[in-house]
Amino acid sequence: MDRKTTAAAGTLAALAAVVLRLVTGPPHLGWYLAAWALFAAALWQAARLPERRAAVLVLAGGITLAATGLAAPPSSSTDSFRYAWDGRVQAAGISPYDHPPADPALVRLRDDWLFPAACDAPALWPLPGGGCTRINRPTEPTIYPPVAQGYFLLVHWLSPDGVRHKALQLGGFAAAVAVLAILCRAAGARRAASWAWCPAVPVEAVNNAHVDLLGVLLVVLAFTAVRGRGALLGAAVAAKLLPVTAVPGALSGVLSPGRGPGGGVAWRRALGVVVPAGLVIALSYLPYVLASGASVAGYLPGYLKEERYDGPGGGNRYAVLRLLVPDGWAPWAAVALLGLVVLAVLRYGDAGRPWRGALLVSGSLLLLFTPGYSWYALLVVALVALDGRWEWLGVALAGAVAYTAGPAAPDTPGTPAYAVAALAVLAGWAVRRSRGDHLLSSARKD
Repeated sequence: MDRKTTAAAGTLAALAAVVLRLVTGPPHLGWYLAAWALFAAALWQAARLPERRAAVLVLAGGITLAATGLAAPPSSSTDSFRYAWDGRVQAAGISPYDHPPADPALVRLRDDWLFPAACDAPALWPLPGGGCTRINRPTEPTIYPPVAQGYFLLVHWLSPDGVRHKALQLGGFAAAVAVLAILCRAAGARRAASWAWCPAVPVEAVNNAHVDLLGVLLVVLAFTAVRGRGALLGAAVAAKLLPVTAVPGALSGVLSPGRGPGGGVAWRRALGVVVPAGLVIALSYLPYVLASGASVAGYLPGYLKEERYDGPGGGNRYAVLRLLVPDGWAPWAAVALLGLVVLAVLRYGDAGRPWRGALLVSGSLLLLFTPGYSWYALLVVALVALDGRWEWLGVALAGAVAYTAGPAAPDTPGTPAYAVAALAVLAGWAVRRSRGDHLLSSARKD
């Protein structure tokens, strides 16, 4: 190897060591920042390498980094314990929307892993009748949509007895590598590096096994496959809801007048996305609606209230907007601005690059609503790899800062982190605009 390749490999080795520390120890902001600094350095070094050498490093480094997430049990999230429980409940012929884990009707499904006899370990939740569980919010029903539930059931069926969290982590590893392979083929190795080497992938997609990765995989497939875009996007939405932000990207430019040889071309394209997506969502919900009725909404309404999205000035939501407008205006301003972003994509978006509009909508939602969970940005990371607009990676870093400090912590560093991420996006937009490389590159002067 030459000097540049050796330096890049050394940076990746250091990054792998830091990520290994992240997944084997308690969350620590300093380690997260170190990982992201090494990630940025690796991206800069990859840009100076020949394409073939960069491709080897991206693939080998991406697989190695993803594998570090398998080195320990979930380190900073207990969500995968709920996944395992939902799969077990369904295998017993019970809808996961009907009973919370604490329900005495499900006592026969409990084991010593999810419901340990000793309750002196950290990250355990008390049960109303005594005892404890690893499952968070045990008195609430599941929040996860039906395609995710199907995935949980599949993992349960395929898992040997006693495998515990490892099956879900292996599923995350396989999906992360699949996304990497698709991105390398569709966007090239250098762009794919933003996914392959991003610390969020081994930590959140593999170690914590967040089901968000299933939605990411389906969106990436939708934007790179020849057929089935609408159906794949519908499946993504029915896996984790947040991928609904990718749908406007698939509809880029449909409101642009005079697009195509006939006025109905854009609308036929829109129907070709919306109708299959709606059918997949409806069909995936149907068996659960028949079994559980209106309770298929699960804990979603309670979650929105818990996270303070339902009122002005709540918690750390709308943090960037609240620096600019009164707290009471922030929720309405967030909805209005996100609506304008969607309209801009529908009017000016590039139909040939649907991921570009999807990145704008997905990233804008996170900047406007400032969630405290780092795995929500996995979709943004994948869309950056497709589009190459690196400035949006700051959104993922801001989410990691917010989560490590505590999603509801007062005076959280997540607020300035999101503010800096927003400024980085605006700076990137200004630079690209000066070069004539617009985010909505098909914009026209009427």
